[in-house]
Amino acid sequence: MDMATDPSVSFWIAAIIATLFVGMSKGGLPMMAMLGVPILSVFIAPGKAAGLLLPMYILADVYAVWLFRHSFSKRNVAILIPAAAIGVVVGFVLVSRVPVEATKLVVALIGLGYLANALRSRLAGDYAARPADVPRGLFWGALAGFTSYISHAGGPPYQAYTLPQRMAKMTFAGTAAIVFAAVNWMKLPFYVLAGQLDWQSLTQISILAPVALFGAWAGYRVTTVLPERAFFVLVNTALGLLSLKLLWEVAEAWL
Repeated sequence: MDMATDPSVSFWIAAIIATLFVGMSKGGLPMMAMLGVPILSVFIAPGKAAGLLLPMYILADVYAVWLFRHSFSKRNVAILIPAAAIGVVVGFVLVSRVPVEATKLVVALIGLGYLANALRSRLAGDYAARPADVPRGLFWGALAGFTSYISHAGGPPYQAYTLPQRMAKMTFAGTAAIVFAAVNWMKLPFYVLAGQLDWQSLTQISILAPVALFGAWAGYRVTTVLPERAFFVLVNTALGLLSLKLLWEVAEAWL
């Protein structure tokens, strides 16, 4: 069912909810991002859903970068953005050769692997922060750019690299906002070339734009009032749920 020919109330309700979640994820609640494309995919093809939501990501990114302009890690941004650019280019080149399910499986294993290692460290009493470093940053940043391009799933690789650094919640959220703002701008011309985003999308985009901005504002407000511990519990819980969800999707596709 194509969004240009589906004016149904159900489609617009789903589009508004998906866009709101995208905006909230950019306001500092990354756990909301995993809901956008699946909600819209009930009505339109997943590729089209990703294409429609990309401008919403970009619009919310602009506002989020302004919101977090004083709260981010300069070192992480300097390492991760160039690394992610490599991943985006590789994703564009390999998108027709790498099954989406394979990418989802990798992302799921990364998320679950990180959580298992974090649990092991906690049980062992190892609470030391791991500083940002270039070799790990290049690897995880490139992987985040690649998985973000293939399936809007750059969060788990990013979190696997940044969560062990134990940054303050606003610094963690601000760094993510700036890094993925750059990633989404990098993806835009490739999405246009791939036909996932076209001029017919402009009407829907113009209608949904205020929802994305409101979502970013709402997400930022929630982030500022959440206690530090509760914020990271939510981030880790969402990472686990996303990983399990991706594993389920892979199992459904392959079995």
